[in-house]
Amino acid sequence: MSFCLIILAGGNSHRFRSKVGKPYQKIAGKSLIEIIHFKAQKFKQIKKIVVVYNKKDLKRVKFLKLKNVKLIVGGRCRQQSTLNALKYLNSKKGISKVLIHDAARPNFSTKLLRSILKSMKHVKAVIPKIKIEDAIKQIIDTSKEEYIVGKKRDNLFLTQTPQAFNLREIYHLHRTKSDKYKDDDISLYMDLNKVKFIEGEKSNFKITDQSDFKNLKDIYKSKQSVGIGFDVHRLVPNRKLFLAGLKIKSKLGTLGHSDGDPVLHSITDAILGACKMGDIGQMFPDKSIKFKNIRSTILLKKVIDQIKLKGYFLNNIDINIITQTPKINNLKKKMINNISKLCEISKNKINIKGKTTEKLGIIGKERAIACEVICSVIKYD
Repeated sequence: MSFCLIILAGGNSHRFRSKVGKPYQKIAGKSLIEIIHFKAQKFKQIKKIVVVYNKKDLKRVKFLKLKNVKLIVGGRCRQQSTLNALKYLNSKKGISKVLIHDAARPNFSTKLLRSILKSMKHVKAVIPKIKIEDAIKQIIDTSKEEYIVGKKRDNLFLTQTPQAFNLREIYHLHRTKSDKYKDDDISLYMDLNKVKFIEGEKSNFKITDQSDFKNLKDIYKSKQSVGIGFDVHRLVPNRKLFLAGLKIKSKLGTLGHSDGDPVLHSITDAILGACKMGDIGQMFPDKSIKFKNIRSTILLKKVIDQIKLKGYFLNNIDINIITQTPKINNLKKKMINNISKLCEISKNKINIKGKTTEKLGIIGKERAIACEVICSVIKYD
């Protein structure tokens, strides 16, 4: 089965009360759209991703630079936004199933998404739902007097997204029964015998206001872990000097099995520590000839790719470069730019400090350079 994921981000976020709409709010430097996009990319069945955006957010959504994503401008309501996306997909070949998801629900698990995809093999639609645990009351206006009426919970439940559908069928329903649309796409199905309901997740709540977003941040904060990295290399003649992936003009270079970049080595070790994945020596042993003189940028990118597979993203990096020479003050901006690209992290989440040893020891005598790094990561799934 081939799926397309539609991420609905075309609303106005009125209740959120922020100049920046909900889909573009960030946690650990990643917007809610990017978190959803990241989770979806883990599934080979999802061949295409469509993001439906509000036209006032065009600059914001383009700034995200999402890969392999089709951007479609939304309508004046959720139903019209969904129909815009379905109309585009209906004209394309190779997609038979569609997932429709709200950008305001970034906290679904990949386990839930996997269950939805698997369940679509023999049914027309799959919808996650959760039971209502709280007492339910309804206010009824009778002869201008209001009464609070209790309702039984047994036959009531809450639906969530992602919701999965046969593409042609849901497109037809949107075109012919739009007047029946209430809140979400499953409302278009009059015959629920065609629908499979599966157990949803309480953690897959919708971000409506600032308190919801605070709860989400607290959840991700609990998934945060910290790692530390340290590296030191001798400075010798006839070697190149690489710092933070940049070639630095210098009479002395670092001695090492690879290119001897103490900054990237320390970052790599800090990331591996935070993700509980050992250390750089275990992953790239200096006894192996294939790592001889290899650029540390290559090693770091390999680690970034591996932690992403495990659901981790970098939250921040704090770096101390300890050196008598060269002076790094004028290099900080370039270093931060390069680290940002390598680690896929916002520049404002990186800090670099230059330190000396006041001419004490091997570093103070300009015979070595060291670096120490502390970083934190967040597990998005």
